[in-house]
Amino acid sequence: MNCIFEANFDKTQIMKRLTFLFLIAIISTVLIGQDKLFTIEEAVIGQWRELYPKTIWNINWKGESNTLTFKDQATIYGQSVNSSDSSVILNLDELNAALVKTNLDSIKHMPNITWANNEEFDFQYNNTWVYYSLNKNKVLNFISIPENAENINVFVEKVMIAYTIKNNLFVIGTDNKAIQVSNDEDENIVNGTSVSRNEFGIDGGIFWSPKGNYLAFYRKDESKVKDYPLVDITAREAELANIKYPMAGMSSEHVSLGVFNLKTQSTTFIEKEDTISEKYLTNITWAPNEESIYIQVLNRDQNHMKLNSYDLSGKLIKTLFEEKNDKYVEPQHKLIFLPSNEDQFIYQTRNDGFNHAYIYKTSGELVKQLTKGEWEIIDILNVDSKYMYYTSTAESPIELHFYKVALKSGKIEKLTTEKGTHNITLNKNGKYFIDKYSNTETPNVIQLVSTKGDIVRSILKATNPLSEYNMPKMEIGTIKAADGVTDLYYRLIKPIDFDSTKKYPAIIYVYGGPHAQLINDQWLGGARMWNYYMAQKGYVMLTVDNRGSANRGLEFENVIHRQCGVNEMKDQMEGVKLLEGLGFVAMDKIGVSGWSYGGFMTISLMINYPETFKVGTAGGPVIDWKYYEIMYGERYMDTPEQNPEGYQYTSLLPRARDLKGKLLIIQGAIDNTVVWQHSQSFVRECIKNRVPVDYFVYPRAEHNVRGYDRIHLMDKISNYYIDYLK
Repeated sequence: MNCIFEANFDKTQIMKRLTFLFLIAIISTVLIGQDKLFTIEEAVIGQWRELYPKTIWNINWKGESNTLTFKDQATIYGQSVNSSDSSVILNLDELNAALVKTNLDSIKHMPNITWANNEEFDFQYNNTWVYYSLNKNKVLNFISIPENAENINVFVEKVMIAYTIKNNLFVIGTDNKAIQVSNDEDENIVNGTSVSRNEFGIDGGIFWSPKGNYLAFYRKDESKVKDYPLVDITAREAELANIKYPMAGMSSEHVSLGVFNLKTQSTTFIEKEDTISEKYLTNITWAPNEESIYIQVLNRDQNHMKLNSYDLSGKLIKTLFEEKNDKYVEPQHKLIFLPSNEDQFIYQTRNDGFNHAYIYKTSGELVKQLTKGEWEIIDILNVDSKYMYYTSTAESPIELHFYKVALKSGKIEKLTTEKGTHNITLNKNGKYFIDKYSNTETPNVIQLVSTKGDIVRSILKATNPLSEYNMPKMEIGTIKAADGVTDLYYRLIKPIDFDSTKKYPAIIYVYGGPHAQLINDQWLGGARMWNYYMAQKGYVMLTVDNRGSANRGLEFENVIHRQCGVNEMKDQMEGVKLLEGLGFVAMDKIGVSGWSYGGFMTISLMINYPETFKVGTAGGPVIDWKYYEIMYGERYMDTPEQNPEGYQYTSLLPRARDLKGKLLIIQGAIDNTVVWQHSQSFVRECIKNRVPVDYFVYPRAEHNVRGYDRIHLMDKISNYYIDYLK
């Protein structure tokens, strides 16, 4: 009996001990895992690679069907809305067999595809455009595109591709014989490319007509714009690479619109003769019947827009209506013709202070304002016979939701429910949409939803890819702007192992300019992971979207007009007051960091508030607005001749002598957005005034330092704060 009892006792003790050790192992694993910190590589590029929340690639709708498709490296899959079971639509071996049979090279990975209809799709690889049929399991058409071709624009139904080589435009079909649309030997004349430095919603220079019988294209005459020198240091002897960079107040490019008739192979031009007024031709829209073209023509002062219609001979048919503003008018969106009534179109404007949709007749008569409120339409996804589908900030300025509005009654229905930022892929038949969203607690969810608002099913719910890391706590809140009335959103990230009795150094990460919003209700609060990396290093990280930033309406934005930086700095100082009120920030250890407009803000804050900001890092900074380009600069500052006081007051050159703290300026040597002249001029003023400043140049970087150079960049910035803001 005793022996048996002892044996049982030993087994019980062993089991208890094993259980105890197992629990210790689990706890240790969790604790050790949560102690993991970011490397600089993870903080810079990991956010978009291994630490990006799990997702589904190339998810789309299969034509007008109720089947959604997605892919991995070797297979395209499909799912019906009625079933979560995935089926193989096409594998890489089948696709390669069809390519080789057509005497085309095979490919190593399944490409991103675009569905033309329920059974056919197209894709591009190795300078080849391919049109593939699932039913026939074969390549129906392909077009070989020259290796030096740029601005490639495909018209699938016509099986034609337009592209540019250097400064001329070409069209090619399945016979692989190129038609040269333009033949300008003067390199100052550029055809088929984006113009106006991509402002005013312009993102390309080639515009196929609805049926593909005509091809409209921008023609840009830059002969009055001086060459601006950039240097290529990779050559054995450094070579000059000139660009056209029209600065505020100086001669600009002249833009006209060519219309090429594919049948007659002849070209007519719109607004080519007026070479004096330097107008902007924005948001090119073809009439559905191909008989006319609509252009939102903006004067150089950018305060007077005319919506003009032209016939194909280039003659002005009519000015439908005009839009004026004492500060500026900024057309951003093409017209959208109603499929149920081609004599009416949707026009977007901030005429009432916020971007909303209006229905107009082609006569210019206003039918109705379709949406209204103190919120912005961000994107119109589709318009059918009954509804307009769009995303907007109606729920919150930091959220993005999906809505539909009835064209007849104006009734609005919200189609997304979960808080956060929603990215929508709408079915062409308007019955379902794929909703990809995240918020501060949710890394990534992809779900299938009907346009009646019912969730059909969840497709993917990603787990937290950062669960093994010791993540700093982040919060989003509001403070009042310097006007005492306007709410501003802020994002605050506290150091790891936070202790409210300690005093921590703080860094304000700033942009502050138009067309950018840094704080959103999405994963990580919209922050770059570098902010969390620095919080792991012991810094409080603060960002404030001041007045002047995006998606809050015209009045919120245009407070910067003629005085860039002035009200923005006042609002950022309200952020400093927030830090002071927290009680755990060392107010003698405040840093500031920003790039581009944020670089301008960084240096502006350091020289205007030297008692506050001890350390700063400014990348690609605007130093004096007279050195900046016409389209953006003149919209917000007017010309130096029209606004001499504003240019003088906001210039950082005469204020270099006021710099007190430690400042690191970073510049891309071939920056064609904020040219090198800006930062070099500031450094020269620092030298003249015997003011110490640190400076670092990336020899082959443009405005944004990319790739592995960026790891070097962010490591340098991080160490600058570690060295001087302890």
